[in-house]
Amino acid sequence: MRRRDLVYAWVRRHPLLPDAALALAMYLMFGVSSAQTYNPGWAQAAIGGVFAAGLVFRRVAPVPSFMVVAAAAFVQWAGDVQLSPMDAMLLPSFYSISGYGPRWASRAGLGVGLLGAVLATARYVAPYGDQDTLAISVTFFAAMVVGAWALGDVRRVRQAHVAELVARAEMAERERDQQARIAAVEERARIARDMHDVVAHNLSVIVVQADGGRYVAEHDPATAVKTLGTIGETGRTALADMRRLLGVLRTGEPSEDRGPQPGIAQLPELLESVRQAGLSVEHERSGTPRELDAGRGLVVYRSVQEALTNTLKHAGPGARARVRLAYDADQVSVEVTDDGRGSAATSDGNGYGLRGMAERLGAFGGSVDAGPASGGGWRVLVRMPYGEGE
Repeated sequence: MRRRDLVYAWVRRHPLLPDAALALAMYLMFGVSSAQTYNPGWAQAAIGGVFAAGLVFRRVAPVPSFMVVAAAAFVQWAGDVQLSPMDAMLLPSFYSISGYGPRWASRAGLGVGLLGAVLATARYVAPYGDQDTLAISVTFFAAMVVGAWALGDVRRVRQAHVAELVARAEMAERERDQQARIAAVEERARIARDMHDVVAHNLSVIVVQADGGRYVAEHDPATAVKTLGTIGETGRTALADMRRLLGVLRTGEPSEDRGPQPGIAQLPELLESVRQAGLSVEHERSGTPRELDAGRGLVVYRSVQEALTNTLKHAGPGARARVRLAYDADQVSVEVTDDGRGSAATSDGNGYGLRGMAERLGAFGGSVDAGPASGGGWRVLVRMPYGEGE
């Protein structure tokens, strides 16, 4: 901060000291000389002293300060004390009531000043001048009053503008912080949903494969070896997904290490991994394929992954699943059904997967319908619009 700014800030915090110095300087410059030159000298000195005393607290208490100065000026007028250079101390008072006082006091101060211009002309000029002299005198006094008052009003407008800019800056800063917090919450929720998808699906596959491998290890070593290979491959896939997911939390992470996010094109690999876990899955597709953007494709992929993971966990042994992918005119829909336990299946009581699925789809204008199928089993229907520009 520059030295001038430091001085200005100090003056704003301690207005009495500089105002007292100003009042003393004006009294020495105008009050003392007026007392020595104009009669009666004692009255000039006394009234000038009151003017100076009022100016000491012109910013701390602008209305009382103006009232003190105005009262002293009225005493001067009523006592027929001569006009003198000490009356120049009236001008800072008009400036202060306009620049620091409330709006009503500012207007009242201007009215008092204009009235004083008329009264001063009537008392001190009218006995000795003609009409032209009176007009010039009133105009001169009024111009001095209006000029000092206008400078104060300019100061008021400027301060109000600065205060408005500060308020807007503070509001913008608060809104920026709020947006940052909202973005952080949304990012944490997104990461939590992705971690749920990755961990729940891959661990479900690993658990199913491990259980199956334990039973066939003694009687069918070849199948057990194949099962262990599937477990290893699933684990590596899960690690790669977790590495890519957590990469967004690190700064300076090379973008190529994160890899592309899966989409509808990766559904065959997903179905194959589920088949290797022991779930029989049929796949049907209808309509003319249309490409989805990366965000929508990822949401559809995760929705199918969640639905098949739930089938692995809850449908029971021997269950079969079917995935129907349909490209319609304005949306792509995926129906995942199974012939397992359906509503009779036990639940883990969380339901985070379906809630996360609904939130993901809702962000892109999609929807999900999940519940028991009419012929038994469970049904999940996902609808995703193509989006604008498709």
